Amino acid sequence: MRPAVYRYGRHTDQFGELWLPDGAADRTGDGPAAAGTVVLLHGGFWRARYSASLGWPLAADLAGRGYAVWNLEYRRVGLGGGWPATFTDVAAGIDLLARLPVDSSRVVAIGHSAGGHLATWAAGRAKLPAGAPGAVPLVELTAVVAQAGVLWLADGARGGLGGTAVGDLMGGGPDDLPESYRLADPSAALPLRRPVLCVHARGDTEVPFTQSARYVEAALRVGAPARLLEAPGDHYTLIDPSAPAWSLVVDALPELFAAG
Repeated sequence: MRPAVYRYGRHTDQFGELWLPDGAADRTGDGPAAAGTVVLLHGGFWRARYSASLGWPLAADLAGRGYAVWNLEYRRVGLGGGWPATFTDVAAGIDLLARLPVDSSRVVAIGHSAGGHLATWAAGRAKLPAGAPGAVPLVELTAVVAQAGVLWLADGARGGLGGTAVGDLMGGGPDDLPESYRLADPSAALPLRRPVLCVHARGDTEVPFTQSARYVEAALRVGAPARLLEAPGDHYTLIDPSAPAWSLVVDALPELFAAG
């Protein structure tokens, strides 16, 4: 199974890989429709040494289950990324789905770690003020799965999450750049009207379990649809398609797509 590559910009990393299930509709519209469209956003603390290749096992698994999968690459810190470039890339990459041979009316984003941050941020794009990076989405997400997501960005910066990862992404700390953090922090966008499923292991030593637990508690407090599933394993078993933690995500997808 070889994905088709589509570009949403001129930079080397402004592209996505479209994985279609066998026999699914091609660009002519021939063949059965996919079960839905999934956007994959990889993790790696937004750093350049981690790439969309992290999503290949999950993309292959999801395509084998009948989903169209958009494995999205974006500029990372050290290769032209950071605030706001990483965010505008994610927004432009998701919006490109409107021009691709997929159903862009039912789109669930799955993001791991830093990708969970970006996926949940993308679900709140419609709430961003005019002129903000990523505002006025062309394609709105139906739901989000945040796998060990960094959902409290400012707290992550203050707590040294990933070392200097958050500060490197944003170009400084939350006390110096309060407006940028307000626009980039998923917790600041609550309440969202799109369901957010957080999947996290208590044994995670990279991103604390409390990042997800606190987000779901805060979301439910303001009436936003959110749920937390505690996964076995650690930070990395979440992106192992043979692990039980991945089954939690796969089993939840039909309900998440129905939310749209």
